[in-house]
Amino acid sequence: MSSTINQLINQPSSTPTSSSSSSGSQIGVDQFLKLLTTQLQNQDPLNPMDDTQSVAQLAQFSAVQATTALKDSFTSFESNFSVMQSAGLLGKSVSASTTDASGNQTTVTGTVKTISVVNGTPEFTLVDSNGKLLTDSNGNTLILPTSAILSIG
Repeated sequence: MSSTINQLINQPSSTPTSSSSSSGSQIGVDQFLKLLTTQLQNQDPLNPMDDTQSVAQLAQFSAVQATTALKDSFTSFESNFSVMQSAGLLGKSVSASTTDASGNQTTVTGTVKTISVVNGTPEFTLVDSNGKLLTDSNGNTLILPTSAILSIG
């Protein structure tokens, strides 16, 4: 029985698990049910497994799945909220921190011209008082994450 259970645990999941953990210790629903079925099939008939124990394991597994789904929903909400909040910056004057080519921290001030989202992170460009895009020391348009904002207004 032990080798069968170990084989099931070490099998790759046929259902996706949470992307928040890269650990191989997570099992999917299919693996959990196979493990539970294997335990029931290989139990000692003279000393059967307690029904309440099986139900408790299933309830705990369901609770963990629900908690993981809730965490994923909150993460998605947080990302969407950040994007929506960033849209309110368009046309506003901001000061932001940036690092120049020499690695020195500098502060830039301008009006938010564009907002884009790259890999879930809102980024923005600034224009000066003449409407010209701010650039770095190499002449490339300065694109900053919203986390670089020091002040608004």
